[in-house]
Formats: sequence, structure tokens, C-alpha cells
Amino acid sequence: MFVSEEIKYVGVNDHEVDLFEGHFDVPLGMAYNSYVILDEKVTVMDTVDQHFGEEWLANIKAVLGDRKPDYLVVQHMEPDHSANIMTFMEVYPETTVVGNAKTFTMMGQYFDLDGSMKQLVVKNGDTLETGKHVLTFVFAPMVHWPEVMVTYDSTDKVLFSADGFGKFGANDVEDPEGWDCEARRYYFGIVGKYGMQTQNLLKKAATLDIQTICPLHGPVLSEDLGHYLNLYDIWSSYRAEDEGIFIAYTSVYGHTKAAAELLKEELEAKGAPKVVIADLAREDRYESVENAFRYSKLVLATTTYNMDIFPYMRDFIGDLAERGYQNRTIALMENGTWAPNAAKVMRGMLEGLKNITFAENTVTVKSALKDDSRAQIAALAEELAK
Repeated sequence: MFVSEEIKYVGVNDHEVDLFEGHFDVPLGMAYNSYVILDEKVTVMDTVDQHFGEEWLANIKAVLGDRKPDYLVVQHMEPDHSANIMTFMEVYPETTVVGNAKTFTMMGQYFDLDGSMKQLVVKNGDTLETGKHVLTFVFAPMVHWPEVMVTYDSTDKVLFSADGFGKFGANDVEDPEGWDCEARRYYFGIVGKYGMQTQNLLKKAATLDIQTICPLHGPVLSEDLGHYLNLYDIWSSYRAEDEGIFIAYTSVYGHTKAAAELLKEELEAKGAPKVVIADLAREDRYESVENAFRYSKLVLATTTYNMDIFPYMRDFIGDLAERGYQNRTIALMENGTWAPNAAKVMRGMLEGLKNITFAENTVTVKSALKDDSRAQIAALAEELAK
């Protein structure tokens, strides 16, 4: 990927991973990005996942030839970006490693460090001149680890954004859905809890003249940056990206599924702008989390299960709460043969969330759809479609 005449991409693509971080499905693979800044002094930005050290070092060698790196900047100590620090130092032992105090604390937890490593400990706002390039280090704690920092190159007007603006998918595979979908799933799956911290970083970024964003995952962004910045502002402020309704359901014998599908039909018949439905037991967990945050209204439909709720629904509500779900309208649908209790349980789990408005209509299905529950669904559809 082209960044600039003096900034070269040396990252790798991973087509072997099945679950990123052990639980995110990544059918298009994953990219671990690293960059080299060629100047009077050579700077390498971050390393890559442990399985790709040899390929990464070969990429660096192809760019540098006989030159040696002067600096290795470590923006984020998560192992998919830091695992090859010591491998790199074995090849280039004279390199100075650049990080903040928390970076080196974590580095000592991952590796056995000795006194031979040259270290440059930077503070927030510090700069590093490598010749004509001037790098400014901007701390971004809890986006999404406490040691994270981003780096701004004022010469080429490039923001090295760490995990910010990343997405799922290898860079050598065309994503048929474009950037937004897998970037959204990535953001809400990994960074979503830290909206306030992301907002703080966006405020700092707004003071910089940025023409290119170089994330640690996904493609280099150099066109229509306003689009990406706007989406990050929406996501991190917990606003709905689109007017629409997401129906998330679980069903044991198909009756709750039938109720959820009937609601979708009623909503569409009443002109609802967008209606998306998902079976939480069968569809990607984090795509459902993504959709809940994307749309302005959420419907939760589940069965009463041991006087509680079906496990997939409980987990889903927990995923939303963990990520600070807020500023939404939520409607509840329950099913129960002898003692429907799901709506009460779900409401209790959701009441602690910020700025949640519950729909006036709650649907109760007793075993299977009947005229009374169909009427309740029609009333709920009328309310939500307004």
C-alpha cells in the first residue's frame, strides 16, 4: 500500500486466523500493519503478530536494503502488534525503542528485558525529529489499552492511529461491503466500551492537519477522511448511525421466531425505514452487537427459560451493557407457556443503561401466536414505525 514517498507499508496479511482475539470471526482474514519512515534516521512503526515475524522482517529488509533502523516506535503493546519486538532487536540490536512509561512496563511483562536495549521514554506531546520528519506522540489511554499512543507526522501529515480506524479483514482481499461494515463490527466489538476516551482522541485529532490515516489493522485511509472521522464521532458518542429497527430474538421451538418475523412484516407494511432481524443463537454475535448500535431502535424477543431468559439473549444484553449501550428505544417481546417472565428479566438488566426509552407496548406470547398476541404485535409495530 502506498503511504508517501518516504513512508512505506511493511505489514502482513493473516489468512490462517479463524478467530481474532479468540472470539471474533474473521472470514476475510486479518491485517497487521507496520510502517517504515525513511529519513536521515529510519523509524519503524510497530511490529506484527508472532506468526509473521520472518515475513515482516523480510518486508523491512526489502525497503531498507543495507540501512539499519534507528527507532522502533511501539504505540500499542497488544501482542498482535508487539510480539516481534525482541525478534526485531535480535536483528537490529542498535535500534532505540520508543514508548511511554506504561509501554515499557508492559514490555517487561511480556519479555525478559536486559539493560542492553536502548530506550526512549516519551511523554504526551513529546516530539522526535528524524531529519525532515517530526513525529509528535499523542497519548490515547484506553483506546483501548492504557498505554496506547498515536503518532502524528507533521511533514507528510500522517496520523499513525494505533487500533483506531482499524477493521477486520486482510488487506489483500477486497471487502465486498466496503470499509464501514467490518470497521463498525471491529469498533463496537473491541473499542466500543471506551467511547469517552475515543471522543477525547478525536478532539485532539481535530487540531491536526491530517491527510492520511495509517491504522494498525485495515487499509491506509487517504480519501474522504471526513467520512471515517464522522463515523467514529457517531460511534463513540453512542448516537444512532441510521434510523431503523433491529430485532434480536432467540427461539426454542420456533414460536418466538414466528412472533419476531411477524413484527418485521408489520413494521415493513407500516413503512418503517429499515428493519433488520437476527437469530442470536445462529448469527454472528458481534454483527448483532454492531446492528444494535447502528440502528435507533432495538427489539428484544426471547423465551422465559428457567424463570430467566434464554442464554443467548442474556449474553447479548450483557454484551450491550459492557459496551455502554445508550440513547436508544427498546421494545420487549416475551414468550412463556405457564409463567412468562422474560420481559421483566430483560427490563431489569437494561434499566441501568443510560438514556434508554422503553416502548409503551410489550408483547406477551403464551406458547404460540394467537389473535391476542398478534394484536399486541400490531400495536407495537404501530408505535415503533412512528
